[in-house]
Amino acid sequence: MQTLGLPFLLFWLVWGHSCALGGKVNKHKPWIETSYHGVITENMDTVLLDPPLVALDKDAPVPFAGEICAFKIYGQDAPFEAVVLNRTSGEGVLRASGPVDCEIQKEYTFIIQAYDCGAGPSGADWKKSHKAVVHIQVDDVNEFCPVFREPLYKASVTEGKIYDSILQVEAWDQDCSPQYSQICNYEIVTAGTPFAIDRNGNIRNTERLSYDKQQSYMIMVTAFDCGQKRAKEDVAVHIDVKPVCKPGWQGWNKRVDYEPGTGSRQLFPKMHLETCGGPLSGVKAMVELQTNHIGKGCDRETYSEKSLQKLCGAASGSTDLLPAPSPSTNWTASLLTDSGRDSDLIYRFDGRQAANVPDHVVPQNLTDQFTIATWMKHGPSPGLRAEKETLLCNSDKTEMNRHHYSLYVHNCRLVFLLRRDFTQVDTFRPAEFHWKLEQICDKEWHYYVINVEFPAVTLFVDGVTYEPYLVTDDWPIHSSKIDTQLTVGACWQGGEVATPRFTQYFHGSLSGLTIRPGRIETQKVISCLQACKEGLDINSLESLAKDIKFHFNPAQSVLVVDGEDVDSINTAMTKVSYINSRQFPTAGLRRLHITTTVQCFGEDTCLSIPDIKAVVMVLPPSEPRITISGSNRLVRPAGDLRAPLGVAPFKELHITSTVMKGDGFGGCVMEVMHNLDYCDVLVIGDELNPERESLEIHHSALLGKHLDATNSTSGISIYGVDSMAHYEQALRQVRYRNWRPATLSERKFRLTCSELNGRYTSNEFNLEVGVMFHPAPFSTLSLLLSSSSAPPAATVVIVVCIAALVVIVVIGVYRIHATHQEGSREDEDGGKEPEEDWDNSALTITVNPMENIKGAQALDEEVKEEGQEQEEEEEEEEEQVGGMTSTESDNSDEDEEEEEEDEREKVKERMQKGKLEWDSSSVTY
Repeated sequence: MQTLGLPFLLFWLVWGHSCALGGKVNKHKPWIETSYHGVITENMDTVLLDPPLVALDKDAPVPFAGEICAFKIYGQDAPFEAVVLNRTSGEGVLRASGPVDCEIQKEYTFIIQAYDCGAGPSGADWKKSHKAVVHIQVDDVNEFCPVFREPLYKASVTEGKIYDSILQVEAWDQDCSPQYSQICNYEIVTAGTPFAIDRNGNIRNTERLSYDKQQSYMIMVTAFDCGQKRAKEDVAVHIDVKPVCKPGWQGWNKRVDYEPGTGSRQLFPKMHLETCGGPLSGVKAMVELQTNHIGKGCDRETYSEKSLQKLCGAASGSTDLLPAPSPSTNWTASLLTDSGRDSDLIYRFDGRQAANVPDHVVPQNLTDQFTIATWMKHGPSPGLRAEKETLLCNSDKTEMNRHHYSLYVHNCRLVFLLRRDFTQVDTFRPAEFHWKLEQICDKEWHYYVINVEFPAVTLFVDGVTYEPYLVTDDWPIHSSKIDTQLTVGACWQGGEVATPRFTQYFHGSLSGLTIRPGRIETQKVISCLQACKEGLDINSLESLAKDIKFHFNPAQSVLVVDGEDVDSINTAMTKVSYINSRQFPTAGLRRLHITTTVQCFGEDTCLSIPDIKAVVMVLPPSEPRITISGSNRLVRPAGDLRAPLGVAPFKELHITSTVMKGDGFGGCVMEVMHNLDYCDVLVIGDELNPERESLEIHHSALLGKHLDATNSTSGISIYGVDSMAHYEQALRQVRYRNWRPATLSERKFRLTCSELNGRYTSNEFNLEVGVMFHPAPFSTLSLLLSSSSAPPAATVVIVVCIAALVVIVVIGVYRIHATHQEGSREDEDGGKEPEEDWDNSALTITVNPMENIKGAQALDEEVKEEGQEQEEEEEEEEEQVGGMTSTESDNSDEDEEEEEEDEREKVKERMQKGKLEWDSSSVTY
């Protein structure tokens, strides 16, 4: 009994009491509400129920049977528990048994029942209430910030438009409730932008945007939820402004730089045509390279007319009627030249200049075949009925005013007049040939060639053939003894006027006016003479689409590209290039003009494509520095000068050319090979006296080269476009001869060479030629010291010996003065005339300081005999001071004796380089 304790005792007391109260125990079930609604804040544990949780039992106040012992929850593993607060009153409370998160679950629904305490302390015979439904809502806490759905927003707008919405940004919030999960406001953070945003995130522009003013905008946007919590990170919005879609070419540069020597350069590598989405059936683009401001219309070779004709293979015998002014071609000296044209020789006629061509220059025997060619730039003449403008005219010099042949412009028509003499024909024959062409008055340079094969006359303009639209006949001119006058720029009126004068002046520019009698020019040569060295090109023709068609004009200054597909046209235009094949092109700009025509289906034209104007900037080329070097003084025995071949003053000549690559600080000097077009040897001082001297070059020295030569008393000119090596070879074979050397004190020459008709010139190389007679000791000393080939050791020995000779002379003079001896003295052997060539193995000098007048006379006779012997022995020999001979072949037709002599000179030179011997025993005092 003791082990049962107090609880057991109390149980029995209560049970006995209930039995005493009346019969049956725990008669009724507990009672609760049928439904409950509760609210719990997330992350909290207390649930607020409506109505409160209270259970009633009709068995009250019976212990146990009238008391509530528990509330039990059923369903969906709800994280809640019900706790009895008071068993007697039946009050209870609902609490969270675990974390409650609104973002995981917003609502819970479950079943709850109340249990009484049963019939006694053991809980036996307990009763449960009916089932009640509990619905609990989880209240949200604003714990999350808004987050934008995209890390970056992009949009584009067209300039000039106002948009209701350019784009919409969107943010979201992880909170579960509408209050905290909804975004109630957006805001643009970036200040001063022409944009606004509404509460739904729609961005609009507040003013019209301009592509030229600003092409893009970057703005920052933030968001707020309905609990006014701000987004943790703002979002960037990138808005591009596009120009209004205008059909046209895009992706091209207004300037393209071209570096000389780089070949072909793409002009528009990223060009494409914007058509604004319109369906097209064809596109035609014309690219025009405008070079009319450069020289004679483009970058052509600027060599002299004769050099160009030789380069192009033209027949010889042409006469240049507008040569560069010089002492021998002085009739053009009074004409105006157009300077600054990259060495192009251009004469400008303003209606007041003309020139008479000297009679000895006028081409003779213009038979049934001849050619007249010229470059001409001409514009419309003022006045309703303009006068004739004469380019070339052959008219009577006196008495009458008959025009035998002439070339003139009249009202933008080119007319060639040819009146034959009665001695040639005596019938009514064609006399005037007329051409009407746009080129005659377009103020542009064109190359005109008139081929006469009488009675047919053909005109070539820029290589294209044109037949005359009108030919008028006339009678031949009666033969007379009146001389004719050939003029350029006007026509000579020598008769029928009181004072002979020029008339029918020309207004325009001319260059390269030539006449070639006896032959007509071929199409190939004409094309070569007028060909441009620059033009348009297309790279990678094989990669072009099959539907692309392209066409160049003869000068390759105009390119037409035609195609059906825009993409194919775009590809073709990216391959359009500029090329300049000149080694030293003219620097400056070249204008580009592109015109485009677009065709649509069923229409002729549907889009207007604006023209493109751009420039190609040809950068200045690295200018060459042409240097002439060699011996500046040549002293030869009189016999050498009298010899049939004379001497070769420029035997040691060398011509080099260098350019500076890179800037002046980090650049380097490089030797370059290019062509020369003339070298002039000018006589300095008095002109050559044809009675005793000559300067000439044998024709054989020019064989196999593109060279010609002319000479006069003022010098010699070698011309033609050829390599520096060929010019060296030719100049080394220029011969100077003086068959009366006793009259020669010295003869000076100046040599200059040119590239591109004087655009680049060499240094002035001066050379002095002197004659050597029987030398005195002092002259011997100067001669030996001037020798460039004497070895230093030999020079010392020579100086010592000469000094000894001077001492002996002084002693001799002293003896003469001391003894006062007079009378004749025996002649002693004179010193052998020292050769200027220091390849002799021994030097013999014999000096008699006591020689008298008789001895001097004998010496003169000896010199004459020696000179005659040298003239016979060295007739085919060429030597210079110091014994140096050229190591390069002169390609001349010299005979075997001269070749053997050259071989001997080479052997001497090698011996001299090895050792110079001195035979002291041969020197007598």
